[in-house]
Amino acid sequence: MPTLARKFNQISFIASEAPDALKALDELTALYGNAKPEQADAIVALGGDGLMLSTLHRYLNDKIPIYGMNRGSVGFLTNEYTTENLRERLAAAEISIIHPLSMRAVDRDGRVHHGLAINEVSLFRQTHQAAKLKIAIDGQVRLEELSCDGCLVATPAGSTAYNLSVFGPILPINAQLLALTPISAFRPRRWRGALLPNQARISFEVLEPDKRPVNAVADNNETRSVTSVDIVQASDIDLLLMFDPGHSLDERILSEQFRY
Repeated sequence: MPTLARKFNQISFIASEAPDALKALDELTALYGNAKPEQADAIVALGGDGLMLSTLHRYLNDKIPIYGMNRGSVGFLTNEYTTENLRERLAAAEISIIHPLSMRAVDRDGRVHHGLAINEVSLFRQTHQAAKLKIAIDGQVRLEELSCDGCLVATPAGSTAYNLSVFGPILPINAQLLALTPISAFRPRRWRGALLPNQARISFEVLEPDKRPVNAVADNNETRSVTSVDIVQASDIDLLLMFDPGHSLDERILSEQFRY
């Protein structure tokens, strides 16, 4: 992964509401000041992965490098917290460029909803009834009917999040792939999902939507009672994540595959 050949004179700090994050905000602001995000050379997010995701969404189109420091409960997307030599750490950081997923969902009333997902787009059954989904890839139906609790499409960056918890594959960050993973598949019971080219268009049609309503969620953006969902990678959007040398997202994803 390349490093960022630039100086970091102006740093913007963003913190979650956690006490440790707010304390860190005070400490770092006293040492480095706190620039406005639009004037900053980098944004430092103080919290966990939830704050990192919300920060990435907030500055989705600004191409501002974002460096997380863990002051939350989960820190897969963050670095170790310390107040020392921050400008030097930023200058030495490696960068991972990731692209979000773009979701287009149509609800039962015919309204169209759009969302962007850094981790995954998920479809979930809305009631006690199992969802029934038809799945097409690039316009060709590949699965006529999947009876399940739901299904998701994950990016490499999101492959270690919800996708992993439902036994989906872990993808290297630079893999030109997306993971299509069922959630509690009932029929066909043995279907475990698919690896797809990252340029593929994944289309879901909800079967029996009145009897078996389904929600679609792009990260934390939920659309209720959908009838169809189309997902493609938003290749025109570059998100810049910064990591300390030796602790890049590549290394974290590789290490995750050898945990037990």
